[in-house]
Amino acid sequence: MKKLLLVCMLFAISVVSLQANTREEAELVKCVDGDTTHLKVGNEVLKVRYLAIDTPEYTKEKEPYGKEASECVCKLLSEADKIELEYDDGSEKTDKYGRTLAWVYADDRLVQMELVQQGLAEVKYIYGDYAYTDDLQKAQKAAQADKLNIWSNQPYEEKGAKEKAMLGIGGGVLLIVAGLLFAKNKSQRKRMIKKGMRKISQNSKKH
Repeated sequence: MKKLLLVCMLFAISVVSLQANTREEAELVKCVDGDTTHLKVGNEVLKVRYLAIDTPEYTKEKEPYGKEASECVCKLLSEADKIELEYDDGSEKTDKYGRTLAWVYADDRLVQMELVQQGLAEVKYIYGDYAYTDDLQKAQKAAQADKLNIWSNQPYEEKGAKEKAMLGIGGGVLLIVAGLLFAKNKSQRKRMIKKGMRKISQNSKKH
């Protein structure tokens, strides 16, 4: 009986080990944004989409905190001595765009967790029973409670937008002054003043 029990236990352990997520080492090729990176595994370069998270865009479209998320990932990976990909048994290995879906580690630090903890990523696209979803959701709740980055109460706008608006208002004022002082005739003065007032009005809405 004891031998049978031991055999069953060994079989169970072997099954669990076979079903466990697998890891493989990778090399950084190119940083793309906060949730996509080009990594080399063996002789193949993979476009890796980070599993279970979504970060603000910072490629064609520039979204608030996209730059911070992108820089965070690139710093973690470029400074790491070892990068690893972990494929989750609960997920497909690639998405519909052909990107590799994986957990990404930089010196044994889960990059997805780093981003969520800093409020630079949202837990998203959960299509299966993924290994670290619960931990990520707990980290997200903490980031939301602390109002970190994407969870802050401030409007989602690019940093510097207010400064740009102020410069626009200043430019409108200068245009009006230039029209009053240096316009060659009434018609030109009127156009310059009108243009300056429009510039002030447009940028006041952004401020």
